[in-house]
Amino acid sequence: MGGTAITDLPLELLEHILVICDPLDVAVASQVSRHFHDLVYGGTDDHFWRACYLAQAFDDPRYSVSYLGKPRTRVKWREELQRIVRARTVVKNVAVCRPDERLIIIQTLLDFVSYLPPIPSAESEHHSRNTLWLKELLRDGEFLTHQQWELAEEELQLRYKLHFWLGLTKRDGDTSARVDSRAFVYSFRNYRERNGWGPFRTDSSGLLNWRHLWAIEHTMALFLVGADEAGEATEIEDVSIEPCPLSLDFCQSIIPNGMNIAQEHDWAGVEGLWRVAYCFIDHQDLLVYNDPSLSEDDPLDTSLLETGEIAESYNDAEVYFRVIGIEEDPEHPGYPQINYVGELDGNFTIVGYVKISVDNEIWFHFRAGNQDQPVWSVDGVQVGGVRSTAGVVGSWATVFHESDDPVGPFWMQRIYGIIEE
Repeated sequence: MGGTAITDLPLELLEHILVICDPLDVAVASQVSRHFHDLVYGGTDDHFWRACYLAQAFDDPRYSVSYLGKPRTRVKWREELQRIVRARTVVKNVAVCRPDERLIIIQTLLDFVSYLPPIPSAESEHHSRNTLWLKELLRDGEFLTHQQWELAEEELQLRYKLHFWLGLTKRDGDTSARVDSRAFVYSFRNYRERNGWGPFRTDSSGLLNWRHLWAIEHTMALFLVGADEAGEATEIEDVSIEPCPLSLDFCQSIIPNGMNIAQEHDWAGVEGLWRVAYCFIDHQDLLVYNDPSLSEDDPLDTSLLETGEIAESYNDAEVYFRVIGIEEDPEHPGYPQINYVGELDGNFTIVGYVKISVDNEIWFHFRAGNQDQPVWSVDGVQVGGVRSTAGVVGSWATVFHESDDPVGPFWMQRIYGIIEE
């Protein structure tokens, strides 16, 4: 008697077996015979690849929104799953990556967490499966820091943006990594007119510099997870497992049920109570680090930041922001510029705006000072999706922009649940 071949099984059962397999095994199975090839690739609709995608530990993309709160219009199930699986393969072995796909790999990982299911309130459970999957994939930090590729500028910027969204990895608690970020953040050379005196690129394009933004986030995050009682950041064995609001865990957009972001005047959720935090170095120490006797080509002495000779401090305050008006932005319909003010202790005034930047990021800007005399200027970008609890990260400087004026990193987070919306 002849045995029963696997191809004799009902089509529905064969499909089910393939769907619960790893997508790489599905690709292998498709090469076994024409029958399996047709089963995998010969369908006239998306039902097989949709089932394969939804069988993975991913969010259902049909219920996800972009970081600007826009719902998805179409899901390319097969194409997107294949790209994600290829990205996973490359992360685990960068040697297999072709030069022509490097940018695609990084963009795929970023797209994977740029579309997440929104949550209705800050108190809601953060339940994105995409964030859990990517955190586990990138947790060791190797893919985000390896030197095996000679990255072009756009590739480098995108990798730093991915790191910015992800937050701290196991490697980011190392002293050397922290010194590198602080060295960048506190260098006067990185605050010039050509980059708007903030975390922008130096070509006057207005594009954000993700290298700069990651250094700022890294500096602030280490204070949040590892500051001792004196306010000094301490080295942690594995910062990637420490709870930190500056991480992918808190990047989901907050969109109450029934809200259409594009129809909200305060679409960015500006009005309310915020915690505004900043780090700084004593001005005299800052001048020592930014040795004025050095030329622009001479490296700064970063060992000063490593030995503890130059201490860094952290401070924060609570400020209530009030929206005072909007200005339509023809280039970004549905996302007008939001103008706002804030006060601290009745005598420290903040005047600012939120708008979509030239590279379609949620950009916060404000000036602060006593009464009508602004002293400080701040530029930052929303971390994750619109209104996310991860907050806003950026840099502060003076409005005077003198060559020896102080600079530093800042972070502000909306405090939900204190003031009624």
